Amino acid sequence: MAAKGQRPTLVIFARAPAIGIGKTRLARDVGAVEAWRIYRAMSSRLIRSLRDPRWRLIIRVAGRRADPLWRADTLEAQGRGDLGARLRSGFRDYAAGPVVVIGTDAPEVAPARIAASLRALRRSGAAIGPAVDGGFWLLALSAARARHVRLKAIRWSSDQTLADTVRSLGGAVARLETLQDIDSGADLARWRDSQRSARMSTRRA
Repeated sequence: MAAKGQRPTLVIFARAPAIGIGKTRLARDVGAVEAWRIYRAMSSRLIRSLRDPRWRLIIRVAGRRADPLWRADTLEAQGRGDLGARLRSGFRDYAAGPVVVIGTDAPEVAPARIAASLRALRRSGAAIGPAVDGGFWLLALSAARARHVRLKAIRWSSDQTLADTVRSLGGAVARLETLQDIDSGADLARWRDSQRSARMSTRRA
């Protein structure tokens, strides 16, 4: 049983930036070096922005070593197995309190959105942040649900990932706002357009 007031844990799943490894769809559109540059800047900015005293920050790294720009309470390897197995491990290893897991592909993740997911856990015990492409940018579980999470029969990296994950969790999942992952050149262009539009709206206000 988790101690009352146990600080939540935010686990970020990240791939160590390396030219030609990861971000293959983005690399096809913008080139391997530019894809590496974009991912490194995006992941470093995201991780820096999510340091917050309200939770422990853990980075689970796929690859030989973490980027030296990353700063967290703990840096550790993701381990072996498919994504489902690695996520289960991430939840169960920190299930003394609530656990929030995110990736590094959604640049609009911010502390306020992490805090919103933790508030949602008080009602349902599970929260998910849908992504535009049918996946998800966040999965959060209460301590009780994190200890026993299974995540079976999920079609990862497909437009059915979100639906399969909700089904695997028994359907009792609070839904957060939908965000854009950046997996391709088109995704990057849409996100940059949205940022320009937001800046112009702020100037006019």
